[in-house]
Amino acid sequence: MPFKFDVHDRSVYREPAPIDQDSPFQSMMERFDIAAEILELNPGFYEYLCRPARVFMTSVPVVMDTGHVKVFDGIRVIHNNVLGPSKGGIRYAPDVTLSEVKALAAWMTWKCAVVDVPFGGAKGGVVCNPSEMSPGELERLTRRYTSDMFNVFGPDRDIPAPDMNTNEQIMAWILDTYSMHSRRTENAVVTGKPVALGGSEGRHEATGRGVMTVTLAALEQIDRSPSDCTVAVQGFGNVGSVAAQLLQEQGCTVVAVSDVTGGYYNADGLDIPAVQQYVKENGGSLEDYTEATHITNEELLTLDVDVLVPAAKEDQITKSIAEDMQARVVVEGANGPTVPAADDILNEKGVLVVPDILANAGGVTVSYFEWVQDRQGYFWSLKRVNKRLKRTMTDAFNRVYETAEKHDTSLRIGAYVVGVSKVAEALRLRGIYA
Repeated sequence: MPFKFDVHDRSVYREPAPIDQDSPFQSMMERFDIAAEILELNPGFYEYLCRPARVFMTSVPVVMDTGHVKVFDGIRVIHNNVLGPSKGGIRYAPDVTLSEVKALAAWMTWKCAVVDVPFGGAKGGVVCNPSEMSPGELERLTRRYTSDMFNVFGPDRDIPAPDMNTNEQIMAWILDTYSMHSRRTENAVVTGKPVALGGSEGRHEATGRGVMTVTLAALEQIDRSPSDCTVAVQGFGNVGSVAAQLLQEQGCTVVAVSDVTGGYYNADGLDIPAVQQYVKENGGSLEDYTEATHITNEELLTLDVDVLVPAAKEDQITKSIAEDMQARVVVEGANGPTVPAADDILNEKGVLVVPDILANAGGVTVSYFEWVQDRQGYFWSLKRVNKRLKRTMTDAFNRVYETAEKHDTSLRIGAYVVGVSKVAEALRLRGIYA
């Protein structure tokens, strides 16, 4: 029986299962729905694309240093693999939820499509507090989680990467564990690993560098020079610290940064390399930094700056924050930092928002480069990686900007239209297997 494709039959749409209205997944769905309406997306495709293809849950028992066994919850969500093997990070955090991981996996699907990377979307997480675990406990946790996911992961199936509270070392343990089960070294099973194990030059800085690239593109659209711009960065982890450093190198004045201890503001500009050194020497924290005035994270978000880079967690720019915001440009280094209710407010105020699925796609772009290099067994120079990253991010920004103008909508919806249309077209061409 041939597959019926009728873009006008809206009556057969079915709402997804009820979920928390404030959840990250609901935030993703509200934007997805708008793009689906613009595209007149086939109802069957809508149903298929708005839900995960597969969800894996596992109990991860770990022998702690005390000798006691503690069991952690592990999650891996494959949202879509129509364009290629699924791709997405693994986060270790005490507040990881299935709703969050589902949303992050969906964002990865659209993100890969926006930057024209032939991957689908996935995400993983383990509910734990890594700050309270020893290196040995983290290694045992990682290896058991990888073992449980052995039939999920694979260089042609699903490729994990670092995310919140995971790093190169954890990726190395995943690589080794998977390789031990495979009885051969599989470098391409994971990205974001050490260069000595097949990692790519430039991968550590890739997300922050991508944020910098699209920030410059956005400033060009509003006819502003980087040397005339002030910047505030919420979150001083890998993404935020690198973005702050690179934007300062481009001539911007970074007046504020923050972490979980709050914000740190200096109207004359912060010395970002000095701040990075302080964090390194202070156990990874900005606490008690004296070369700036201490402010709250909420105050940082509403500073009178040209560019705001939210690079912390989801749902930071709420409706009330949006009403008080003064930034002219927002570049979302984090996933889902702006709640849907804030979008209309920012649009009405004329704030140019570069959305997460475009702004922070530098990481997955260089992850793709890493995967390609591993498959080839030939590695590129840092100069080549950065050159190709710049071209990819600039082309994606221009594509999204043109799409937003065409449909008279925000860059966020423009990005969703680009991503969803690419995946839907691939699904149409492949057909529905029965």
